[in-house]
Amino acid sequence: MKIAVIGQSLFGQEVYCRLREEGHEVVGVFTVPDKDGKADPLGLQAEQDGVPVFKFPRWRAKGRALPDVVAQYQALGAELNVLPFCSQFIPMEVISAPRHGSIIYHPSLLPRHRGASAIHNWIRGNDKVPGAWTEACGQKLTFFNSTLSTAGLEPEGEDLPIPGAHRPGVITKAGLILFGNDSRMLLVKNIQLEDGKMIPAAHFFGRAESSALELTEEELGTAEAVRGAWKRILPSVPEVDESTDFFKSGAASVDVVRLVEEVKELCDGLELENEDVYMATTFGDFIQLLVRRLRGGDKETECAIDYVEKAVNKLTLRMPHQLFIGGTFVDAEGGKTYETINPTDGSALCQVSLAQVSDVDKAVAAAKDAFENGLWGKISARDRGRLLYRLAELMEQHQEELATIEALDAGAVYTLALKTHVGMSIQTFRYFAGWCDKIQGSTIPINQARPNRNLTMTRREPIGVCGIIIPWNYPLMMLSWKTAACLAAGNTVVIKPAQVTPLTALKFAELTLKAGIPKGVVNILPGSGSLVGQRLSDHPDVGKIGFTGSTEVGKHIMKSCALSNVKKVSLELGGKSPLLIFADCDLGKAVQMGMSSVFFNKGENCIAAGRLFVEDSIHDQHRVVEEVGKMKIGNPLDRDTNHGPQNHLAHLQKLLEYCQRGVEEGATLVCGGKQVPRPGFFFEPTVFTDVQDHMFIAREESFGPVMIISRFADGDVDAVLARANATEFGLASGVFTRDINKALYVSDKLEAGTVFVNTYNKTDVAAPFGGFKQSGFGKDLGEAALNEYLRVKTVTFEY
Repeated sequence: MKIAVIGQSLFGQEVYCRLREEGHEVVGVFTVPDKDGKADPLGLQAEQDGVPVFKFPRWRAKGRALPDVVAQYQALGAELNVLPFCSQFIPMEVISAPRHGSIIYHPSLLPRHRGASAIHNWIRGNDKVPGAWTEACGQKLTFFNSTLSTAGLEPEGEDLPIPGAHRPGVITKAGLILFGNDSRMLLVKNIQLEDGKMIPAAHFFGRAESSALELTEEELGTAEAVRGAWKRILPSVPEVDESTDFFKSGAASVDVVRLVEEVKELCDGLELENEDVYMATTFGDFIQLLVRRLRGGDKETECAIDYVEKAVNKLTLRMPHQLFIGGTFVDAEGGKTYETINPTDGSALCQVSLAQVSDVDKAVAAAKDAFENGLWGKISARDRGRLLYRLAELMEQHQEELATIEALDAGAVYTLALKTHVGMSIQTFRYFAGWCDKIQGSTIPINQARPNRNLTMTRREPIGVCGIIIPWNYPLMMLSWKTAACLAAGNTVVIKPAQVTPLTALKFAELTLKAGIPKGVVNILPGSGSLVGQRLSDHPDVGKIGFTGSTEVGKHIMKSCALSNVKKVSLELGGKSPLLIFADCDLGKAVQMGMSSVFFNKGENCIAAGRLFVEDSIHDQHRVVEEVGKMKIGNPLDRDTNHGPQNHLAHLQKLLEYCQRGVEEGATLVCGGKQVPRPGFFFEPTVFTDVQDHMFIAREESFGPVMIISRFADGDVDAVLARANATEFGLASGVFTRDINKALYVSDKLEAGTVFVNTYNKTDVAAPFGGFKQSGFGKDLGEAALNEYLRVKTVTFEY
């Protein structure tokens, strides 16, 4: 056969050689022009073989084929075109010219190149381009809507033989599973039959209901109202009957949106998805689908959740305990688990799935697929905000349950958990839900390319897949601070909760399902930092890491992010926040706020006042000791408790060592410093005085209920400022004074991301939060937090 080869690269050369080996006559080779004096391998090989070679820079101009180019091609008399890896736009006059037409090859289409991701690249949502089809069961089948997110999916079902495939496909309850030569699975959700009918892939072997529903009088009225909507959308169709096909009658993708919205108005807010229209293209099928939805049927199977149930705090807690990947709760690779411990008594709460590196890869793949191909990237920013509002509402409905889980898993005092751990989490999602449709770029005046003109604008776009690594002191609140901004910006996320406090994160995962957050947008992996956190930092498909934790680990994460793919990073790290109390303050308020600055949340507080500087003339340790004596240590679920257990045993032991070192270095231990003699991980509120600047406890963070008091000379503002700033940290700080000039001066000079004046711990979802120096960089909360999860693209037009 006489063949014209149109293409390039080593792959093109390989195809060319194979054609000649099989006895075909290559009458001409069309390839790209030489680049930097180098000929393309395909053209070079053809020239060596004496085959005519053509190197047209282009085949068309202004939308029309170039006559002289087409003439040179036609003169060869090719009976078939073969296009291996062709990057040029070839006009239809050439594609259709040969007697046998054209065959277009791409490396990903040939069996020995065909991995699951390569197949996935050809099946794009409900588009026919690029497209993928096969012949099976005696008919042509076209595939639509594929995903690589197959975590937890078992290839169990009926085999579907596919010619040339590595192995047969499998029709499962979730859809059609195809296997690449790399043994990875690809899930195809929809199949179009030869007659043009689109069906769920899971129904290919007749699993769908075969009998038509008999409509009630009310449903018949609804059908007529919907028929009217079809007539308005399809004005050129004289009559809409059962067989009228929506797309064959001239509807476009914008009409799909219109139909979905018209149905919402006609059917009391019933929400269809665009995909539903593609699945039921004839009017009769569409009405059947619609009525099933109105009757509450034909819905996606609810996610199966294996709960751990506990009756506690006058509630029955239902706690998920598995990994959450791609909208499904699944076991970790190899079924690995660990115990999460109740710090109140040291007992095991339950077994939790322990994520492995392979689980991270699955979660990232699910998040990537949700970002690139899922509904999350297609809905409007306003609809994204609506989903986040709904999530906040669900969190509020479950606030008692969430606060109880925080008390059990983290030792949080229940009343504080209601107000802060959970309450501020709800506020955070509501705040960022409001930002979704207010993320805007700008237009920028630039020098004009006269006589033409220019327009430059910026777009603020989501990054893609983000990894969020959260600490154990505020498990749900730290998750919310980062995740709410991340999702509001349009990203998808893989969250690693602290290994010792995973349960509220997993309950949060369940609530995202109830809220309608699309599958794969949120993924949660309990596990160790050395495995899960490290893999997230190293993963090439993760574009951003948000981390709260120690400075040491933060430095390691930053290095890993740089070495992997230079991913964006924001870090909220350690602190040793100074609190300056001047003699001219409201002393009663200063004492109360000073207590809160240290002992709030058992001292497990990133902005806790790590060191109090008290002016000599008001230094009185007795008032503090008196207030400490009023603190009720006890079960965090008791309503009168205001000091619960430390988060976990290792932290308790660290606090004991910290206080012992303070005593050894000569600081005065006024009270506390010991474990409370009762079950659990309780530590006495502790006060040290006479702490000198060189001491370990003056420089290092305790992250516990330990008050460090140092004196400073009356009136020596600059000296105490120098001492307060003589730290590697800069997360927060505070000052108490009635002198507004002093307050402004001190707040200017303090080197910290947050300065509290005559208050402490007063954070708000609208106020940016983050540190200076080795306390990290980047912001949580406020509008500034959105910038951590966005990238700015500059677009310039000339006209």
